[in-house]
Amino acid sequence: MIPAAFEYHSPKTLEDALRLLERHGDEAKVLAGGHSLLPLMKLRLAAPRYVIDLGRLRGMSYIREENGQIAIGALTTHADVEASTLLRGRCPLLPETAAEIGDLQVRNRGTLGGSLAHADPAADYPAAILALDAEIVAASTGGARTIAAREFFVDMLTTQLRPGEILSQVRIRPLAAQTGTSYCKLHQPASGFAIVGVAARVTLGKGGKIEDVAVGITGVAPKAYRAEAVEKALRGKNATPKLLSEATRGAAEGVEPLADLHASAEYRREMAVVFTRRALERAIDRAQGSAKGKKA
Repeated sequence: MIPAAFEYHSPKTLEDALRLLERHGDEAKVLAGGHSLLPLMKLRLAAPRYVIDLGRLRGMSYIREENGQIAIGALTTHADVEASTLLRGRCPLLPETAAEIGDLQVRNRGTLGGSLAHADPAADYPAAILALDAEIVAASTGGARTIAAREFFVDMLTTQLRPGEILSQVRIRPLAAQTGTSYCKLHQPASGFAIVGVAARVTLGKGGKIEDVAVGITGVAPKAYRAEAVEKALRGKNATPKLLSEATRGAAEGVEPLADLHASAEYRREMAVVFTRRALERAIDRAQGSAKGKKA
């Protein structure tokens, strides 16, 4: 189908984009990589009167160390995240997650900020962002504010972004010593979206006990979430096969799994358990490998 008529704007600076968004309000939509908004417009599920294309904004695509954190510009593509030497060395969970998104064409056009702001319940990044306890910076004409990842995702396609705000940056703390991460995913065969996607971060302490753990899950519920029951069951304990088996049974605790033509609610619930265990096992193996490397 052909989208409804709209007025197109291509600002060159974030400030110009914010002024346009403030001027046109609810009648405007922001375009980043285009993989979310354009299909909705073609299907007439979205019909904005104004489209504000962020693709030509200067200085919005970068990955750099900044004030003890890793700062990533909102227009950084999935391909750039996947290829980043800095992220591979300091925060490998994001490149691993980016490599699982769609296909090469999608990764070359889609952006980190666009994916997070759209908040598709089957998107990959939200699980990783939650597991990393990232910070999300929202800019407006009145200034900028920081939103914790655990507070950012509200519901299906709904975030804490307010009218007139644009997601401008994501901030991540480098991983602690003896930390392993992993992203494990059950793909939807045609689109590559996550039927279930699990990101795990595990830090080992003395004696190999789990000092800290975070598990972010996408694809299962209307929004990505932290598997707090799993984290609570593992924290401070040795990761035995029996413990992992018992703890991961809580992977979908407290959520109402989605059901669609790709997977029933019951299947998603069971696959959340399976992929949570896989992600944790891989993260623990990597944390143990990191510890051995330090000793050597």
